[in-house]
Amino acid sequence: MKLNSKRSIRGQRESQSRFLAYQKRALAQVSRTFALTIPFLPEQVRHAIGNAYLLCRIADTIEDEPTLADERKKLFLSRFTEVVQGRSSTDSFANDLSTLLSDATRKAEHDLVSNTSPVIDFHAKLPQGQRIPIERCVEIMCEGMAEFVGTDSTGLPSMKHVERYCYVVAGVVGEMITDVLCDYSQNIDSKKTELSKLSVPFGRGLQLVNILKDHPEDRKRGVTWLPRQILQNRITRTNKRGEPQIVTRIKHVVNVAQRDLEAALHYVQLIPTHERGVRSFLAITLGLAVLTLRRIQLNPGFQKGDDVKISRRQVFGTVATTRVAVRSNHALNWLFNIAKPTLNSTFKSLW
Repeated sequence: MKLNSKRSIRGQRESQSRFLAYQKRALAQVSRTFALTIPFLPEQVRHAIGNAYLLCRIADTIEDEPTLADERKKLFLSRFTEVVQGRSSTDSFANDLSTLLSDATRKAEHDLVSNTSPVIDFHAKLPQGQRIPIERCVEIMCEGMAEFVGTDSTGLPSMKHVERYCYVVAGVVGEMITDVLCDYSQNIDSKKTELSKLSVPFGRGLQLVNILKDHPEDRKRGVTWLPRQILQNRITRTNKRGEPQIVTRIKHVVNVAQRDLEAALHYVQLIPTHERGVRSFLAITLGLAVLTLRRIQLNPGFQKGDDVKISRRQVFGTVATTRVAVRSNHALNWLFNIAKPTLNSTFKSLW
């Protein structure tokens, strides 16, 4: 019996090791930023946050698949919530969705959907303090995405609608990460009230940067998340449809995103300085977003995402510089002030 028990434990460890190797590869394929930053997290939360990101990416895949009819998207989003909560068949969901994904969905997302079962199996074994926040996140995300199914190339009605969309796809992720970190550390948990207030702006700010960066490619596939109406009781230049011109809309969203990223900086600074891994995970993600936002602010009429993409050298420089700066809130503040869009582009190689 003892021998069988040892073999069983060894088998479980080998299975977990294989999955974590897969999770690492999958993250690298579907997200350059999170594949770069998640490894800095302490092991106690690293794998849970990685798992959560893959689950969210499956929901993104449903939302982004252009050949799925609106009602079918809503159905798959609802089914996925049930799958994550253990109330529906994982294999049936994965098989049904896989057969409907077109070539417009990247191979990495095809592969992730086909591997839904091991992702869910790993999730089900997470501690309750990690599992419950992740399941809440996925549920709010899927329900929220269903609200915005049918959004077209004209965009969302107003900035209020943009912020609502950013909450359900990213602000809720900020809430989930906060809950997981507070479960991990009593010191972090002692700041939960303050962190919770800033968690939504943190996630929302990152999403606004993504919306801005990706808007040329999004418009080509018939959708945009920019607001149609940005100002009230004030005349702005409009296009033939009577909508504010793209550059005007982009400049407005840049200002809102910068406000949210300033809140994100305060979030990072609330994390105890001895938690260098957590602070690095958060601060590097923030730094890359700030640098991208500044490139957009300097070139609001850009025609493709690559025009505002930060270079590999800047990415490495951001990681190296931030890893040192996380030791001090003053240093983080200095870096942020150098990098934020309102400053001169002379500092563009710095975070």
